[in-house]
Amino acid sequence: MGTAFLDWALAEFSGYVALDELYDGPFCVLSAVENRRYKRILYDVLDHDPTHEDIRAFLERLKTALEVRDLTLLGVTTDGSQLYPDPLRDVFGDVPHQVCAFHVVKDVVKAVLRVVASERKSLEAKQPKLPKGRPRTKAAKKAARKKKRLAQQGAEVFTHRHLLVKHHLKPSERKPLWRITRGLPLLRKLREIMEQVYALFDRRCRMQTALDKLTKLRRRLDRFKHLGESLKKLFSPTLEKALVFLDDKLLPSTSNAVERGNRRYRKMQKRASFITSKK
Repeated sequence: MGTAFLDWALAEFSGYVALDELYDGPFCVLSAVENRRYKRILYDVLDHDPTHEDIRAFLERLKTALEVRDLTLLGVTTDGSQLYPDPLRDVFGDVPHQVCAFHVVKDVVKAVLRVVASERKSLEAKQPKLPKGRPRTKAAKKAARKKKRLAQQGAEVFTHRHLLVKHHLKPSERKPLWRITRGLPLLRKLREIMEQVYALFDRRCRMQTALDKLTKLRRRLDRFKHLGESLKKLFSPTLEKALVFLDDKLLPSTSNAVERGNRRYRKMQKRASFITSKK
């Protein structure tokens, strides 16, 4: 990459970089982007899946580009890939390494929605089996009402499942949430857990405060073995690394700067494929 381009990309370097890899068939594109001004600094195209050695060589290039210009790396943001921690430590030492908070929360949300789907299936299993025809006896009518109620509740849980994982609930959304979780204490616990998870990433907290909150949350999950088994993501060490940004107000919490470039690439791919198919 030309010196003139690097001079431009690093002209107002903030000290914060986002790293990511983009897979395209047999190829992989490594990218380093200025995480506050969204300028691409370096890239490398590999004809194989990246290894620690590839990442280490890429980081050495970044280090050289910074040292030549007397610039200092203050923080790095990546996704949760295990490709980066060791090479980053080898090349840049103890530079703060932030794992993208968006990816971490996304994994927790997926895990919670899986538990919600399981609970909805349990509602279906609880529905009594009715004989064919119109219910005539008192017991049959009672069973029919129960089946209808459980079916309706299951449908509402599916329709409003997003309320269980939404970050900020409006007052108008709390009423339907209370209605669909009536008689389902597990779903109410899930909502409380999601609120505690979102509270971990509050910029008004310091990292140690967030870690103390996380410890309390994990102790709570230990008391609910079923939930603890389903929400293993909350026990992952990656979660602690996603809280590093709380001690540095300038360190971005996500790797969106580099992800945006990858999304543009994917969009151009789809557009090119669409145009080719039309010809």
